[in-house]
Amino acid sequence: MMMNKQKFIDKFMAAFVLLAMFKVIGIAAELFHESFWSVIGNLIIFLIVAFIILMVITALKDKEQKVQNSKRGAPGGGSFYLENSLFDRIRSKYEDLAQKYIEEKDYKKAAKVYMNLLQDYYRGAKTLEEGGFYNEAAAVYLKKLKSKSDAAHCYEKAKQYKKAIDLYKEMEQKEKVGDLYKQMNDLKNAHIYYQMVADDYTTNNQMVKASLVYRKKMEKPEEGQKVLLKGWEEDKDAFNCLNNYFANIFDVKKLESEIQTMYEKTPAYKKMTYLEAMKYEFKKDVKLQPVTRKIAYEIIAEKVENRSEIINELKHFNPGDDVILKDISRFKTARNKMFRN
Repeated sequence: MMMNKQKFIDKFMAAFVLLAMFKVIGIAAELFHESFWSVIGNLIIFLIVAFIILMVITALKDKEQKVQNSKRGAPGGGSFYLENSLFDRIRSKYEDLAQKYIEEKDYKKAAKVYMNLLQDYYRGAKTLEEGGFYNEAAAVYLKKLKSKSDAAHCYEKAKQYKKAIDLYKEMEQKEKVGDLYKQMNDLKNAHIYYQMVADDYTTNNQMVKASLVYRKKMEKPEEGQKVLLKGWEEDKDAFNCLNNYFANIFDVKKLESEIQTMYEKTPAYKKMTYLEAMKYEFKKDVKLQPVTRKIAYEIIAEKVENRSEIINELKHFNPGDDVILKDISRFKTARNKMFRN
């Protein structure tokens, strides 16, 4: 048993040294496009690492011998310990080497350690990205990690907008495509994609979001108002559409007129929703209080017979008025007595 393990260790050491030599040659080939002294520097570093590995193997062989001498009756455990301890130490040395490069701001070499020696492409890509090598990072994200999103983000950072746009199109991120076309001052294509986004929102009854695309992205506030009006009229998130429609009218006189006009067209079943919107408009400007209070009173008077609790809404249109609060209390008391009788 001892001879078999010894042979295993010797074969493992020889194979690992050979593998390390090939790795060094491979890294030299990758770095060949760099300067001669840069290649020599990298070779020296990896030869040092290889030497450290040999030292670790030798030390572990000695330790393995001691373990075997003390545990003659425990078969199999020593070689498992050797393999795990060996790879942990090697990995730790590579981790230290990568960290050293990062501290020296040599992000490309750190990334090569992560990718070539540790086979950790994600950290390699992140290191390149951290160092500002966005195109190189994008290539790793795309080819090794198959992450179009991360690659597109890196191309965007590198101002490689066309490459980023192609990836965002594949991912069907239309608004992002529009944003990048806008960044390139290609408003024609930007608006084509923004229109697609607005249409998608409208189809899904997300009228407020569609209106924001028109207002914020396409700079077409009138189109945004039309979408909100459509949402209010067709009961597609009616309250939020009405609330946002009023919020986008900044001229107080025009807003006052619009509040009255829209109320006159409001069907009975939507008047409670309109009343809720009036609470917000009442607080917005003192000049709007007469028209919003008048509309609120009309709706309350119309609904109070079937919905007595609506009388409580009067307090929202008469803040700080103790008299109205007493009137509400008297009304509720009289109403309760009537029902008891």
